[in-house]
Amino acid sequence: METTVVLIVLAVLVIFVLVVLVKSVRIIPQARAGVVERLGKYLRTLDPGLNILIPFVDRLLPLLDLREQVVSFPPQQVITEDSLVVSIDTVVYFQVTDARAATYEIANYIHAVEQLTTTTLRNVVGGLNLEEALTSRDRINGQLRGVLDEATGRWGIRVSRVELKAIEPPLSIQDSMEKQMRAERERRATILTAEGTKQSQILTAEGRRQAAILAAEGDAKAAILRADGESQAIQKVFDAIHKGNPDQKLLAYQYLQTLPKLAEGSANKLWIIPSELGEALRGVGSALGDFLPDVKPGPSSPVAAPGSAAGTGTGVPVGSGEQAP
Repeated sequence: METTVVLIVLAVLVIFVLVVLVKSVRIIPQARAGVVERLGKYLRTLDPGLNILIPFVDRLLPLLDLREQVVSFPPQQVITEDSLVVSIDTVVYFQVTDARAATYEIANYIHAVEQLTTTTLRNVVGGLNLEEALTSRDRINGQLRGVLDEATGRWGIRVSRVELKAIEPPLSIQDSMEKQMRAERERRATILTAEGTKQSQILTAEGRRQAAILAAEGDAKAAILRADGESQAIQKVFDAIHKGNPDQKLLAYQYLQTLPKLAEGSANKLWIIPSELGEALRGVGSALGDFLPDVKPGPSSPVAAPGSAAGTGTGVPVGSGEQAP
């Protein structure tokens, strides 16, 4: 009987020692913090690693996560300055920097951050119209972060970032905005098309102008070259004539050869016989007379009457294809 009692006492002592050891030794993981209370009063904050406590005197509160946390809050209905209700989703990035303050200064810091974010968001967005609220996310984020960081500093919490995940205006406003954006895109497309057409017409006109200028310059240079060629040809002919030293007989003969060209063409109905024709004929006749034998005029030999066209040297108009009177 006594042996049984001793065994029971030893077993109770072993269990008590094991419980004391379990209560005395605490291992805190990395990036965690534990607040210790002694007889209901704050004693110290345990660091990561092995820590020794006094059993039944010290009490370890639930561990706090010291890593940066991300909390996404449900959409909040916010009224803008122009009396439009928009739904805004927010995401807050925060970190516990003081475990003691996060435990004793605020009952539930996550709920407190959510409520503070909602009220601050309504104050900030309430001073903006819809267009400013949709295009000023960075401004809203900065104001929210400043207010939250200042308010949560005494709670041992540091707010690093606040992001607006979504801003959704009413469906009617969304339809109006889509129509406005569609009209704006069509206007820009029309302007770009008109600008393209304008530039195309300008470039086409510029090309035609340059082509006309180049063509005119080419014609001018060609005319100059032709004139220079004709001038050189005339000069060469003139030099050749002077070098050949032609006499009056040769000039008269060439003059007679040129006369038939005056009547060429269907438009020539009337041409004038120059007064120099008689002198030319006399020159040719005298030239031929030097080579022909003298012939005495007979009864039937024609004799030019005084005052005829060959003897007077005055121009007589004669129509082409008709005999002169």
